[in-house]
Amino acid sequence: MKTDGKPGAGGGGFDALDRRLAHALQLDGRAPFSRIAEVLGVSDQTVARRYGRHRSSGALRVLGLSDARALGEVEWMVRVQCAPEAAVTVAEALARRPDTSWICLMSGGTEITAVCRAASSDHSDALLLEKLPRTPSVVGVTAHCLLHEFCGGPQGLISKSGALTDEEAARLGPPPPDVDPAADPVVLDDADRRLFAALARDGRAPLAELAAVTGWSPTTVRRRLAELRATGALYYDVDYDLRKFGYGAMVALWLSVAPAELAAAGAALAEHPEVAFAGATTGPNNLFASVLCRDVRAVYTYLTTRVAALPGVRTMESAPRIRQIKGPGPLVAGSPAVRGRRR
Repeated sequence: MKTDGKPGAGGGGFDALDRRLAHALQLDGRAPFSRIAEVLGVSDQTVARRYGRHRSSGALRVLGLSDARALGEVEWMVRVQCAPEAAVTVAEALARRPDTSWICLMSGGTEITAVCRAASSDHSDALLLEKLPRTPSVVGVTAHCLLHEFCGGPQGLISKSGALTDEEAARLGPPPPDVDPAADPVVLDDADRRLFAALARDGRAPLAELAAVTGWSPTTVRRRLAELRATGALYYDVDYDLRKFGYGAMVALWLSVAPAELAAAGAALAEHPEVAFAGATTGPNNLFASVLCRDVRAVYTYLTTRVAALPGVRTMESAPRIRQIKGPGPLVAGSPAVRGRRR
């Protein structure tokens, strides 16, 4: 990420090497430190020391996550309206669920946003009607099915940073494969699920540790990791402290876009360096984006320039995030999300 006044420039955050390391880990979270060091032009010890320090402080960690599309699962963008005094309690209850991610308290302190996953369309009704918190403090729930993802997951915000050149990125290996929508869903057995649970806590967990968790040999673990990644079922993400990258404002955008322009508007959003995630959803607001900016003035500039230029936008609703309860992986003490940060 360039140091020209854009997010990440100075201010006691990550330096240029830290940002290059984060970009390398986003491309391949399990790449050997020796290979990353060669690309970055530093020693193995420097890379290991930097990552170890940031992971210990909760500023940055690698996660190995499953892609809902590859598994045939359905994702829902859920908005929960509740009494202000109960918002944190409800959000924390949601965060403890294994089928939720990106739990955030939004402006006003009465709305919680969350991403919920159901095993299939047949299971969505049980998730939305039975498993979400049922308490008098919850006064309303709206759910929007995620129909298409334009950016996010393996192609996250760090990948747009420009911290690595195209040539350097290529040296770290091919980009994560796109999930084939026509392919049969990847079927996981119990050992696979234990593998994913371990990777979600630490995407760089040693092979010996993963072998102990799954009951496989290290060779089998290595082969299964390669298989899962080749299908797109497994991807690596970097969970990080937003402030270290210079981001001081996160805003959720709900856009209503003319159907004929939805694909074009979503593709355009995906190219914006401010957009961490963009997806088409059901509902009157059919395009959602998670936007990260340096401060509220930068948010205003973004909305009145890049968003204003999107094709087919009829209406826009924006909501600042005031606290993040849970990020992309499980709720782990000391993670960037638990410490009140990121999507």
